[in-house]
Amino acid sequence: MPNAILLKLLAAAIAIAGGTGQAQVASFPGKALRIVVPTSPGSGSDITARYFGEQLGQLLGQTVVIENKPGANGVIAAMAVKQAPADGYTLFLGTNTHMAVNPSVVKDIPYDGIKDFKPVSGLARGMMIFLAPAGSKIGSVAELVSAAKSSKQLLNVGNYTAGFRLSAEWFASTSATQHVNIMYKGAPEVFTALMGNQLDWAVSDLIAAIPQVKAGKLRAIAVSGDKRHPDSPEIPTVRESGFSDYVNYTWTSLYIRSETPEAVTTRLVDSVQKILATPGALQFIAKIGSDPMPLAPADMRRFQISETERFRRIAEGAGIKPE
Repeated sequence: MPNAILLKLLAAAIAIAGGTGQAQVASFPGKALRIVVPTSPGSGSDITARYFGEQLGQLLGQTVVIENKPGANGVIAAMAVKQAPADGYTLFLGTNTHMAVNPSVVKDIPYDGIKDFKPVSGLARGMMIFLAPAGSKIGSVAELVSAAKSSKQLLNVGNYTAGFRLSAEWFASTSATQHVNIMYKGAPEVFTALMGNQLDWAVSDLIAAIPQVKAGKLRAIAVSGDKRHPDSPEIPTVRESGFSDYVNYTWTSLYIRSETPEAVTTRLVDSVQKILATPGALQFIAKIGSDPMPLAPADMRRFQISETERFRRIAEGAGIKPE
């Protein structure tokens, strides 16, 4: 077959493929989407994903399925998204742990939070909370430090993400105390262990924990914000309890694979930004005890990089090495 004919056939094939790809982008979304969540049902991340998933589904006219894949500091969930097609149908509910903390604490991490994923939009940020069993003698930061220093055995602290673990380690370094870290799959398991007096204290996100605190099932020690939370003004901050530099927030953001077509990315970005501007979304974020964080992709990327560097400094200061 002459080269001229081969070239024409090749050009036609490329044109057909390009047209098919453009049609797929133009019809996005043509099927159900899914948001992969790296924590258990009932956690702050799960609650956030379910709200925004429902809103996104209504706006796009498609079902959005929430898939919980807890464990391994979020690596299981992140890899599920990394290995999915880069077509915009699979999103990752990433948090500070999975996108900024893990590089400092997980050895040989199989994904790169910067290179493998791109932000769709920041969603919200929330305070962390230090907890104790309801009947514990530890009810303040001062009592926690005193118990840690006077106990014959190291206190057990529970958490369910590397971010919470690093927060506990940062506090230990700051307060010159030590503890035994115990990792769980999700918030419900940590709360159960606290209620069963299997833990001395724990670090959790405020969203998941505050209903348990208000019900009297858990005892609040302090929150990690720069000021007290308006819905729980009776709970002091770690900062005002003698540790002025200790201010720490969790945050959530939606991500997709880096190779996702720009037209699809733009559709998702515009949709989530539109949702975040609604009174309903602002009310939801306030209700769960968080602050809005509607960072567009470029701003979210810069924030993520700065957070990665901040957590690396904290890990190094606490003597934490990837494991």
